[in-house]
This record gives sequence, structure tokens and C-alpha cells, in this order.
Amino acid sequence: MAFQDSCLIFAPQYKFMKATIRQARVEDSLTILSLINELAVFEKEPESVKLTISDIEQFGFGEIPLFQCLVAEVENKVIGMALYYPRFSTWKGPTYHLEDLIVTEASKGKGFGTQLYAAFIEKAYESGVERIEWNVLDWNTPAIGFYEKSGATVLHDWSSVQMHRAEMEAFLKTQKK
Repeated sequence: MAFQDSCLIFAPQYKFMKATIRQARVEDSLTILSLINELAVFEKEPESVKLTISDIEQFGFGEIPLFQCLVAEVENKVIGMALYYPRFSTWKGPTYHLEDLIVTEASKGKGFGTQLYAAFIEKAYESGVERIEWNVLDWNTPAIGFYEKSGATVLHDWSSVQMHRAEMEAFLKTQKK
């Protein structure tokens, strides 16, 4: 089954739920941004999102896209997304980084997140990458359990490191002395 095909999943309490998984289009930009904002609220950082619709359009659908995105549709409404981009491992070669996997609050628990996750893995596998990776918050134990059950390895001995623009600027100033 190709990733853009409709997927069926059995969730006992809801019978069969069907979502259409497809590659995002520029006209999905507002919905993508809304999903990012919803995820930020879930992750307790709603003020952290600085992206605009123009950023989504430029960086996702411009001349040189920096990310790709799969969306899940139910009854012609986007209810979830998996946003990812290519990376390169000096040990493994080409990889994908899954930046965000989100399903709207109203659509959670119906199997749509699993469908997006499976479509992303299928897309990555078919493209020939050697590894996929993503971050998960340490307090999100349901997600950690889901990922481990799916065969993923959660690396508890690694820490994520980030440097924002202001810190980059400050560091570079120290190097010019």
C-alpha cells in the first residue's frame, strides 16, 4: 500500500476508522500551523510558536522546501499531520527526522495517529533512509510506550541540545574578540 492511499485501522471502541493520508499541499498551510499551535499547547509551550502561515508556505512549499508533511483527512478535513525532513548521519547515511506527529484533540484515540505514524515509516522505508528519529518529552509516557511497542528505541542516555538565534549571536560575538 502506498502512503497516500487510504488506511484502515481497527479500534474496537470505534469499529473501523478510515483516514486518507496524503502529502500536504500549500493550501494546507493554515491547518498545519493550527496543528503546530495545538501541539504547543499540549506540550505546555503555547507561547513558543513563532511561525506564520507565510513561513509554512515558504519553507514547506517554496522553491527549496525544508520539510515535507503528511496529513490525515477524515471527511475532507485535515485532522492530523506528520512533519519531517531529511538529515544525514555520519554513521548511517540518509535519515529522516520526524519533527511533529499530531492529531487534533477531538480525533485522538481513534487510530489516526497510528495511521500517520505508519505512513511516515512507510514513506521513510520506501525512500531508502537508514534510520528515522524524533524526540519525545520524558513526561509523555503513553507516547514512549507506543513507540517502544512499535519497535523504536528510546535513547534515555542522550540529551537534546538546542541553541536559539540569540544564543548563536552571543556565542559568535565571543569568537570575534
